Amino acid sequence: MAERRAPRARAGTLVKRTEILRAAMTTFGAKGFNNGPLTEIADQVGMTHAGILHHFGSKDQLLVEVLRFRDAEDVADLEGAHIPEGMELFRHLVRTAFANEARPGIVQAYAVLSAESVTDDHPGRAYFEERYQTLRGEIVEAFTAVCAERGVTAPSTVGLAAASILAVMDGLQVQWLLSPDDVRLAEASAFAIEAIAAQVVGAEGVPLDLHSARAADAPGA
Repeated sequence: MAERRAPRARAGTLVKRTEILRAAMTTFGAKGFNNGPLTEIADQVGMTHAGILHHFGSKDQLLVEVLRFRDAEDVADLEGAHIPEGMELFRHLVRTAFANEARPGIVQAYAVLSAESVTDDHPGRAYFEERYQTLRGEIVEAFTAVCAERGVTAPSTVGLAAASILAVMDGLQVQWLLSPDDVRLAEASAFAIEAIAAQVVGAEGVPLDLHSARAADAPGA
């Protein structure tokens, strides 16, 4: 019986796609989407411009796949490859901040692309709109669960708290990228999340103790 080679070819394709995605993340992070040329990405992986388009169809689609790839890496080590619920969600956010301290290139790509996405006709706009909407919803659910566990009625401010946590985390990433020696990304993130959470669960609630989330437990660590 002849040896089957198709699975090997598919595996090779997945490896090449991953190489392209990592190269694109580097280029888009350094130069932005509009100014990041496909030829530069192709050079990094030993391919032609046409070869990149063969795998992804268009530059716009490559960007979308880069963003999805980044998200998948963040939850790859989690049960069900999905962001956790309740208290563990807040610990996950802090662990992610610890992990980000070791991967400035990914953080830079996210910061650049998310900022660019607010411009007209940017191909990443729909992705970021959905991402923020989803994350806000998941944080609201986590707050609701934590309040229920502690016998606290979830206040009407949970939506404000969810948006604030995401804003603080993304803003801290920008400050850290600009001045990594002056801004402690993970510790500042834990401090901010805990301070915002205290407003939700009430002054009499038990502290979240998010500083217990360490780098060793971070995604990709």
